[in-house]
Amino acid sequence: MNDFVTALGLVLVIEGILYAVLPGGMKTIMRGALETSDQTLRMTGLAIAAMGLIIVWIIRG
Repeated sequence: MNDFVTALGLVLVIEGILYAVLPGGMKTIMRGALETSDQTLRMTGLAIAAMGLIIVWIIRG
């Protein structure tokens, strides 16, 4: 559980830095996400989650 909370904290740090450094770019990304179909967002999200799982599996393995 400690590792999960640490990982969640790192995600928030990275996302916060992106909003602080590139606010215009983040707005553009959000607009693009709103224009993207649900199916594309769903498949992209699953692919990213799978990549994250593989990275964690390799690092922890």
